[in-house]
Amino acid sequence: MATLRICPSPLASINKKRLQSMPQRLRGRSASIIVARAYKVEIEQDDGRNTTLEVDEDETILSKALEMGMSVPHDCKLGVCMTCPARLLSGTVDQSEGMLSDDVIDRGYALLCSAYPRSDCHFRIIPEEELLSLQLATAND
Repeated sequence: MATLRICPSPLASINKKRLQSMPQRLRGRSASIIVARAYKVEIEQDDGRNTTLEVDEDETILSKALEMGMSVPHDCKLGVCMTCPARLLSGTVDQSEGMLSDDVIDRGYALLCSAYPRSDCHFRIIPEEELLSLQLATAND
């Protein structure tokens, strides 16, 4: 179930990329309250441990996992190296900033570094090779 957080500043819940994409007329304005959603994200690790995190809609799954001290495979944090792959077992995410093909995303794969929750989610971390072979196969289609 999603929770709502009340932030004191409109910029408190917006990352730099999203701030830059906002219309100029909105960037300079200050508001007294802004509401940011947070979602429950369950992550199954390859060692059998399950961890549930509360992730704001403007932060990536990977950044929250690392902030909470989880050991999650990763490298570039930009959605291009594919070292943080996972299967999205349930829920929805925005991963439009990543480099996965639409075919791969449609099959339920995600990169945790470029996945922003849009609902409560359940992920299973997978070996990098599983995603690489699929991404390469769809690139040749």
